Amino acid sequence: MTQGKSLSAKLAAGGLVRVMAAHSPLSARLAEEAGFDGLWASGFELSALYGLADMSLITMTQHLDMVRAVAEQSTLPVVADLDTGFGNAINVVHAVKNYERAGAAAVVIEDKHFPKVTSLAEAGRQDLVRIEEFQGKIDAAVSTRRTSELLVIARTEALIAGLGEAEALTRAAAYEKAGADLILIHSRQKTPDEVESFVRAWTGKVPIAIVPTAYPDMTEARIRALEAIRMVIYGNHAIRAAVTAMKHVFRRIIEEHGIQKVDKDLVSVEEIFRLQGMDKVAQDERKFLR
Repeated sequence: MTQGKSLSAKLAAGGLVRVMAAHSPLSARLAEEAGFDGLWASGFELSALYGLADMSLITMTQHLDMVRAVAEQSTLPVVADLDTGFGNAINVVHAVKNYERAGAAAVVIEDKHFPKVTSLAEAGRQDLVRIEEFQGKIDAAVSTRRTSELLVIARTEALIAGLGEAEALTRAAAYEKAGADLILIHSRQKTPDEVESFVRAWTGKVPIAIVPTAYPDMTEARIRALEAIRMVIYGNHAIRAAVTAMKHVFRRIIEEHGIQKVDKDLVSVEEIFRLQGMDKVAQDERKFLR
């Protein structure tokens, strides 16, 4: 089964698909071992990994290379965060061809102008393109994919831009009409109320995806109660966990003048070897090196 078929099957099964952000094959492997259903190839996380703002500064090539590497090292379906599609509808055509070949199971495109500013920035520029223009992008993505196994997810930033629920619903309906397989609704409100209200008002046939970064009180039990939501994306927890751990360990090494104390609190080098697949390499060496 391809990753696209796997993701479609999980959505069709009627449960909640839980997707964890990944910015590297290593984080993808850890997410798979933890039990997630899919991987979010996060533009935010990859931007952070490069030390850059999430403002369309990383190139499609940089992001595509990481998606390909993640897809090669994990059996989980990869949901690729394409931001605005790297430009207009013609850029979307080019991107979809490449991401599908790279092994993505789904692509997410949002209705903001290129270059974008990260959605959670309070003072960020959050201007949206015309509905018709974004319908063209969705149509381009759907028309370009080789098979329907690649899901096209339309992300509306109407709530992020402060345009209100009515505008969000209008845009979501238009994007469904253009061929989107799911609608991703985003919000930076600190409570789930805004998203829950949108979901209850949604009358479309395609399911909803959410990214509850700003409103962590949205538990999975609460999500499952809203049957229209079929995918939850934990959008930046991998990079935040990594930064939290590194800051703590680095500070301790400075304060303790060495690694003599902190070393026992870290995973072993052997665990890293396991994650790297060193046992398989050793087997191949014994078998093939002559």
